[in-house]
Amino acid sequence: MTMLLIKGSFQVKGTQPDGDTIHFTPDAPGEWDLLRSGGHAVKHDVLGRATLRLDAIDALETHYGAKRVHQPLRFAHAARDELMAWLGFTNVQQGPDETVTAATPDAVPGSVLTSGADVHGRCVALVGRGTDRSISGVDVAVDVDMLRSTANHHLLTAGLVYPTFYRGLLPSLRTELTAATLQARTAPGQGLWPSDATTSGAKVTALSSLTDDVVILPKLFRRLVDYLKLDDNPSLTCFPAYLAGVQDHFTILSTGQRCAGLHSVVEISNGQTLRMTQPPEDLVFDEA
Repeated sequence: MTMLLIKGSFQVKGTQPDGDTIHFTPDAPGEWDLLRSGGHAVKHDVLGRATLRLDAIDALETHYGAKRVHQPLRFAHAARDELMAWLGFTNVQQGPDETVTAATPDAVPGSVLTSGADVHGRCVALVGRGTDRSISGVDVAVDVDMLRSTANHHLLTAGLVYPTFYRGLLPSLRTELTAATLQARTAPGQGLWPSDATTSGAKVTALSSLTDDVVILPKLFRRLVDYLKLDDNPSLTCFPAYLAGVQDHFTILSTGQRCAGLHSVVEISNGQTLRMTQPPEDLVFDEA
């Protein structure tokens, strides 16, 4: 699998990074134009600074949607802090709205491997740290060894994020990330996994269940938050119908089944408890 390598630097001051989103400025901003045509363009400012979304992982939300709803902050903040520390930031301070007010240094060198942007214009990337002798602005064949040197792999290995795969990721890389996930999940007390209720069952009696107590796949959390905003009644009885209407398109790897809606892998019991019938790493989503 080839991806465009772009060298530059990461910045966090004045931004609201989380465990899978951070800002990056290429050394040569024009290299954004080298990305393949036909997809979404990377949105960036006049200096080239763009928002990155780390490919193949999903961290718990720190501020989702207009009302800035969060998941349990212990794990949301742990993923965010680990990403910044891994890149080389220290003495990071944040305000109550999650904005970084100070960090040392102002920027750290690094690189991204990317094939394009998501529907929001965020560059979807594998993230590397530090400087090396690689040539920027060229397509690179990405293998498992290279993947293991990325923040994406590191955060999965640490058990601080969920795997969330999209069709554009090479199967060999997906297999490696799945192995990292399984290792973290089975390690004693590793990251968020001891608290994970995605497949075991999560009881939701109010929005506060999601913000304070329940640790689940962030994609499922986002769908739940959007559903609960439609009605003050916390019953989940109609949630499968809502998911069918949203129509997330994905494939179940273990069966090869193509699905149009997470209702295909979500069960509701007693109107308040839900669970996914397949683990996150068994799903491959279509890009929006």
